[in-house]
Amino acid sequence: MKTNQAFRYELDPNNVQHGALVQHAGVARFAYNWALADRIERFEQNEGKAKFTSAIEQHKLLNSLKVAQFSWMYSVSKCAPQEALRDCERAYRNFWRGRKQGQDIGFPTFKKKGQHDSFRLTGSLHVKEHGVVLPRIGRIRTKEGTEKFRGRILSATVSREADRWFCSLAVEVERAKPLAVVGEAVGIDLGIKTFAVLSNGERFESPKLLKRKMKKFQLLSRQVSRKKKGSKNRTKANLHVARLNRSIRNIRKDFLHKLSTSVAKSHGIVCIEDLAERNMVRNHHLAQSISDAGWGEFRRMLAYKCSWYGSELRVIGRFAASSKTCSVCGEVNYSLALADRTWVCENCGTLHDRDDNASVNILNLGTGSHRPEPHPSKIGCNACGDPLTKRWSQKQEASSPVFLHEVVCNE
Repeated sequence: MKTNQAFRYELDPNNVQHGALVQHAGVARFAYNWALADRIERFEQNEGKAKFTSAIEQHKLLNSLKVAQFSWMYSVSKCAPQEALRDCERAYRNFWRGRKQGQDIGFPTFKKKGQHDSFRLTGSLHVKEHGVVLPRIGRIRTKEGTEKFRGRILSATVSREADRWFCSLAVEVERAKPLAVVGEAVGIDLGIKTFAVLSNGERFESPKLLKRKMKKFQLLSRQVSRKKKGSKNRTKANLHVARLNRSIRNIRKDFLHKLSTSVAKSHGIVCIEDLAERNMVRNHHLAQSISDAGWGEFRRMLAYKCSWYGSELRVIGRFAASSKTCSVCGEVNYSLALADRTWVCENCGTLHDRDDNASVNILNLGTGSHRPEPHPSKIGCNACGDPLTKRWSQKQEASSPVFLHEVVCNE
């Protein structure tokens, strides 16, 4: 089967190549800001009505202005501004589409120099031994070998992180259809204190990198605020902060990659909750810890790795009361608070650990292998006179449906 994959290499440019990378990133940033300003101007001229234009039309207009106004853009590859215009079009249309659908998607913002510097190239791209060949820049040495590279190159995204440059190659790879993983099904409950609790009893503690590095981060940020704006000392201080952020991000990704790979390779069915992280971070007491955990990135990694290795990912509806429901008898403890880590079921008297119980319920809902019998006192009648379990009817109405089978697509 064909799938899209990325190979990321750290670049080792010389002084001339470093200047070319900076110039390409600057042209891409200028083209994006120019396109966004043009779209805003069109919107204002049409008295608040969204008059859309395409990236192709804007590219033709920008080319007509190059000779007289932007002649310095000829020194870089034409792909850099062209792809930036496409990014601006995608961001602009996503905003209006989300607005019509009632989604909270922010309006595109102008890019600033030195923040998220990147550009994308297409066309004549090649990978050599310990190097990549980019249009108008030439062969740039990589800091690691490229022996494992394979596939047809679609595009190359060059980005800067602190004082380092990276090249991410998007390729189309032919992968053999994976054999189904022979392993027990598992339910995963994600949390803050313990990152992941599996239904088989395994627990994986959260690294909590940002919390561990917060004092150092505050110290470096304080040093930045004490430097004069625009000075070289302030630039150096900002570089120290960027390096710390990069270190935190790399360690977090390493943890998520190792855990997601291990789960996808060893379990035939993986069940996980559909968490509303955007709503959860509105709690300012937990927002930093939730963002530091990386639940969304972990689920994204699980999605494509399950398709790679032959396992199946199943996502449970976000309204399923996995923590409050007794995994033994099905009794729902509506008074369970977030601070309660253990609780005793009033119906069967079972002592539950909150996370372990939730992981078992997620597994049961994902596989449909166990549905507790309702307590006799909870059985009533509906309008037609048929027996009805009040607890389960309320759960189905709230979650609608409780179980969502996610079709994993190749990325």
